[in-house]
Amino acid sequence: MSTLAEKWDLDRQRYFWMYGENGSSERVVLDETTGIWNVYGHADALHVANSPHIFSSDTGRLIPERREFDEGSITQLDPPRHTALRKLITHAFTPRAIDELEPRVHAIVRDLLDRVSDRDGFDLIADFAYPLPVTVIAELLGIPASDHDLLNGWVDRMMSMTTEFSLGERDESVDNAVADVMEQVRHITDYLREHVKDRRSRPREDLLTALVRAEVDGQRLTENEVANFANVMLVAGHVTTTLLISNTVLCLDAHPDADRAVRQDRTMVPTLLEESLRYLTPIGCMVRVTTAAAEVGGVTIGPDQMVAVWLSTANRDKRVFSDPHTFDPARELNPHISFGRGVHFCIGAALARREGRIAMNALFDRFPSLRCDPDNPPAFMTNPNLNGVTRLPVVG
Repeated sequence: MSTLAEKWDLDRQRYFWMYGENGSSERVVLDETTGIWNVYGHADALHVANSPHIFSSDTGRLIPERREFDEGSITQLDPPRHTALRKLITHAFTPRAIDELEPRVHAIVRDLLDRVSDRDGFDLIADFAYPLPVTVIAELLGIPASDHDLLNGWVDRMMSMTTEFSLGERDESVDNAVADVMEQVRHITDYLREHVKDRRSRPREDLLTALVRAEVDGQRLTENEVANFANVMLVAGHVTTTLLISNTVLCLDAHPDADRAVRQDRTMVPTLLEESLRYLTPIGCMVRVTTAAAEVGGVTIGPDQMVAVWLSTANRDKRVFSDPHTFDPARELNPHISFGRGVHFCIGAALARREGRIAMNALFDRFPSLRCDPDNPPAFMTNPNLNGVTRLPVVG
């Protein structure tokens, strides 16, 4: 057993408690301590995702700290406003647009791997899995490459929350953690707001300019709306892909037979990525607020209640997936919901998949024996809603 597999096993309860291996088999459970309803089943997750009129994305109703960042944030909006804003950027993620982006993705991948090809080892996150998607999305928005490290610092702080959020009585540690996250969000939106102001006077051929020029119901978006919109795109646009690439390498390291099989048959790369998304769901949870009394999994949840839908659990639901705790890169029936469902289905899912496919094939080509460094273990994420690592030393 490798060092990583040993670490994985030791952390199993911490990182996989939501998968139902050792926990309750109930599909909907109220956490009396936090006041949050937890939804675990696949069918129940789909019901919540497909019912935005009952399960609202406007969590600011119950979390006042984040209200200032809700304006223009498509993850916090419901139809019809959400629908109108989403249409503003759909052109950037059409199949044709992604095909046009592919040569640039290949070029970024080659450049990043050229920089580490003569080293004995490197950090897969810092040197490859992070800069690839953040460069792509930042270029789409029109953010200068020189600022990527600055943005990375804010995003890392924002994602490093270790305390579970609660609607009940909160101690000082929870309040401090929430305040720190909001401070990082404020840094990013303040930074983006300056770029928004610049685009008003000096338009360019980028998504920020398109958002500045756009009209919804005959009105231009405010600076706050554009900044918050761009913030969601920037953060969500790279976090999932970063974790997809690194989690896939983690899974292959822990399952050497699967690694050999995919290397021998590259047609398996697409199903490998889908299985990685299912097995180690990058963003493990989505949160909604009930607008009225609703029934989920045979349980009635009252109005104005927070509902945490555990996508990572739904992706291990034995009612849907055969051998759900087995990593199978050849799995054909794989209706995972790692990109969400319904009106909030991840608009960048196709781009993330394309980046993942290009990245994994390039890693296989360049490093015939890529594996996690047994003498330099990875650093696992501390955020309870995210599954992955912040540091992943590899040798090849």
